[in-house]
Amino acid sequence: MLNPFPDLLAFGLIAPLLLRAVLGVSFIDFGWNKLSRQKQEKVAFFESLGGRPGAHYALILGVIEVVCGLLLVVGLYTQLAALAAGIICASALYLKQKHREKWPHDRRLFLLLFIISISLLFSGAGFLAFDLPL
Repeated sequence: MLNPFPDLLAFGLIAPLLLRAVLGVSFIDFGWNKLSRQKQEKVAFFESLGGRPGAHYALILGVIEVVCGLLLVVGLYTQLAALAAGIICASALYLKQKHREKWPHDRRLFLLLFIISISLLFSGAGFLAFDLPL
C-alpha cells in the first residue's frame, strides 16, 4: 500500500527530536521533584526500602535524572542518557510492582517512558542535537 503522505518521510528525524524532548523534560521534572518538592517523601521511600541514609539515594537519583534530562533535551550523549533513562524506568516499573501504595505515578507512564528510552537508544538523537551519527 502506498504511503498517503510520502513527502513527510523526508522529515523522519523530527520524531526522535520530539521523543527526546518529552523524555528529557519528564526526567528533569522527576529529578527536580526528588531534589526539592518531594524530597522528604523520597527520602522516606528509600529508607523504607532499606537504603540508609535515604537522603543520599534521593540526592544521587535526583541529580542523575536531571543530568539525563538535560543531556536528552540538548541532544548530547543521547544514547547514553537514553540507556540510563531506560534503566531508571525499568527499575521504577519493578518498584511500582512491589510497592504500589508508595509510588505516585502510574505504571503506564513508566512503561511509555521506557519504550521512548529504548527507541532513542536505537534511533539516535534526531534533529537539533550535538550527537552526530557515525
